[in-house]
Amino acid sequence: MSTNRSRSFLPASLTSGSPILCLVVTPPAVTLLLLVRHALTDSTGKTLTGWTPGVHLSERGQEQAEELADRLAGAPISAVYSSPLERCRETTAPLAASAGLRVRTRADLGEVKYGEWTNRPLSQVSRTRLWVAVQSNPSSARFPGGESLLECQTRVAREAARIAAAHPGRAVVLVSHGDPIRLLLAHLAGVHTDHFQRLVVSPASVSAVAVGEGPPRILRVNDTGTLVDLVPPRLAQLRRTAHPKRMRG
Repeated sequence: MSTNRSRSFLPASLTSGSPILCLVVTPPAVTLLLLVRHALTDSTGKTLTGWTPGVHLSERGQEQAEELADRLAGAPISAVYSSPLERCRETTAPLAASAGLRVRTRADLGEVKYGEWTNRPLSQVSRTRLWVAVQSNPSSARFPGGESLLECQTRVAREAARIAAAHPGRAVVLVSHGDPIRLLLAHLAGVHTDHFQRLVVSPASVSAVAVGEGPPRILRVNDTGTLVDLVPPRLAQLRRTAHPKRMRG
């Protein structure tokens, strides 16, 4: 009988308030993947920047990266992997520095290759027929001059599997982009690609998945460390106006 003991990989920031997650233990052969979406940029939610170089975190995004490092400070992270794009590497930097780890870049963790759609505003592409397919039948969608969403899902899932196999029994951070993470979560959950749009992965969010023995276990999705993103913007503005000191506190 093995003398290795199961242990929880989840830091307090990911388990607080959740009795189910507080009881989660991970067998020695299982890898905990912490999937992190990059923090905010000035173009997040506005433009499909894709693989465009030189897209950096905004001031708020830099703050989110520091907050992320604080949230994961209690996790026994053994390795940090990142998309090669600047916004991901900048998100990773504070976390890697605090953990004393180098950042390993992997191209297959990169953003969807949008081809001719790269750098087009979402307000423009959302009026096209292809956008309708991307939303309703994404498994059949291919971006002109780029890749299909299925191809993106395949490469991200393949890279995640390689990373998990290289770190059995460890906790590993993977910093990527919104759609690749949602496609990976759909794959790991056994959800058809046509339904991946039902998942939400916010900037600087953490999703946790245990892989390695039996089916993957989805432990947490889109953890932002706060519930403020669930408050409608108009209501949040009204509350700030009515209770400025409370909102700052």
